Amino acid sequence: MASKAASNATSTQLMSMADGLIIHQSLYAAAKLGVADLLASGSRTTAELAEQLRVKESSLYRTLRLLASQGVFEETAPRTFAQTGLSGFLCTGVPGSIRAIIIFRGSEFFFAPYGEILHSIETGQPAREKMYGMNAFEYLREHPEMARVFDDAMTNASMLTGPAVAAAYDFGAWGSVMDVGGGNGILLAEILRAHPKLRGVLADLPHVLERARERGYLGGELEARSTMQPCDFFQGIPTGCRAYAMKSVIHDWDDERAHEILVNCRRAVPKDGVLLLVELGLAEDNLPSAGKVIDVAMMVLTGGKERTIQEYRDLLAGAGFRLNQVYSTSAETNVIEAMPR
Repeated sequence: MASKAASNATSTQLMSMADGLIIHQSLYAAAKLGVADLLASGSRTTAELAEQLRVKESSLYRTLRLLASQGVFEETAPRTFAQTGLSGFLCTGVPGSIRAIIIFRGSEFFFAPYGEILHSIETGQPAREKMYGMNAFEYLREHPEMARVFDDAMTNASMLTGPAVAAAYDFGAWGSVMDVGGGNGILLAEILRAHPKLRGVLADLPHVLERARERGYLGGELEARSTMQPCDFFQGIPTGCRAYAMKSVIHDWDDERAHEILVNCRRAVPKDGVLLLVELGLAEDNLPSAGKVIDVAMMVLTGGKERTIQEYRDLLAGAGFRLNQVYSTSAETNVIEAMPR
C-alpha cells in the first residue's frame, strides 16, 4: 500500500525542488552584485540599478522578478523593486546577514563540484578533489582570494551560531578554552563575551591567524583575555588549556583523518579537561534537517560527513575519549562533551 505522502505527491513538487538550482544561482547573482544594499534606502527601478551596476537592465529585471516571486524582493511598481524581510539578510554587515555565505555558495569552488556528484557516490571520494587535483584546504592556501571568500562565509556562519553555542554550554567552568581550527575567532569571541572570567586561545594555521588579527574580533576588551597560537591539528595541538573546542572541524574529514585529529586532541587535553565538539545534528529518519543537507555537501566537497551521536561516541572512544553529554543549541548544532578516559 502506498504511503500517505506518496499518494499526495505530484511531479510539480519534485520539479519545484529541482528549480532550486536556478533560485540558488539567482540569489548568488543578487548577493554578488549587492542589490540588497542598493535597495536599503528605498525602492529603485531596474534601469537605475542596472546603470549603477553596469549590467543589462532586462536581464537584471528578469532575475529580480524571479526572486520577488519567492518573496526575496518586492516589485512595487512596473520594473521597480524594494526590500523585503528576506532580502534584508542579503545586506552587508547587518545582524543575521548571510550575504557572504550566498556569495561563497555560488562560487565555482563550492558550486561546480556538484556537477560531479556521481563521482562521489560511485567512489566515495570528494568530487572537488577530482576537479582540482587537491583537497579543499590545499586549494585555499594556493588561492588567497577564494580563501577570503571562504573566510567571510565562515564568519557569517559563526555569527549566526556563535551566540547559541556560547549560551548552551558552561564554558566558564573550565577557566580556559582553546578554539582549535577557530578561523577568524568569531566563536571564541562570543564564548569569551558570554563568560567574562574565561581565558581563551585561538589556534589555527599561521596564515589563518594573520587574517584573524586583521579582522580584530578578539580585540578591545577581549585582547587581555585571549592569545593566538599557531597549530596544524594533524601535526599536534598546543597544551595549556583545560577545555578544547572544535567547531565544524571533524565533519570536514573521513573517519581515518578525524581519528588522527582526535588522537592529537587527546594528547593535548589534560586528565581533568574536556573536549567540546560543535557539530550539526542529524534529524530522525525521513525528517528534514540542515545536517542531512550539509552531510551530502561534505561528501562532495571534502570527503567528510555529518555523524550520528553513536558514530561520534565510537569515533571518540577510539581516540581515548568518553562521550559524556550532548547539549543542543537553538541553531541546530550540538555541543558534544567528551572526557579523557
